[in-house]
Amino acid sequence: MVTPAPPRWDRKMQQRLARGEEAALGELYDRFASLVHSLAHRVMDDEDAAAQITREVFGYIWENPDAYDPKHGSLRSWIAGLTQRQAVHRLRQFENSGEGTPDEVEARVREASAAARADYIVTSMPAPLRQALDLAYRGRQDYRQTAADLGVTEDEARRRLRLGLQLLSTAMDHPAKLNGPHGQGRGRLL
Repeated sequence: MVTPAPPRWDRKMQQRLARGEEAALGELYDRFASLVHSLAHRVMDDEDAAAQITREVFGYIWENPDAYDPKHGSLRSWIAGLTQRQAVHRLRQFENSGEGTPDEVEARVREASAAARADYIVTSMPAPLRQALDLAYRGRQDYRQTAADLGVTEDEARRRLRLGLQLLSTAMDHPAKLNGPHGQGRGRLL
């Protein structure tokens, strides 16, 4: 699990990319390729498409390092947004070229977007919340068992579970913006 990069690291990385440092792209790829690939795969449900989207996202970052604005959030969030937009764009292209009504295509896009957003929220949440949710969901434990396994009070276990579930609920409450301000730059990914 990659922890969110501090804003200073984000700014320095952007500066290195703007100077054309290939090593910076390699470092960025090492840090975020698994995030990009997993989000793309979650939307597309296709290994080859996810690999292609991963290449496209990092190619876009290399060609447009100034498209990222640290004032609007972390580099990790920006990269996740690029991935989401590109994967949804690809999914629409793929679905529109095949069978299905426009309403069916949009329903699939909404479903894939919400699932990808939920994955991103889980991987981004603090480890104590993620651990509590993992024990409760995958381990099928109640809050008492979760508290015992984590070595915390039952009240703390309930708090962690409640907060984790509240964060996850935002995946459905606030669908990812497909054309938000963070996706704009010198060039467009889509």
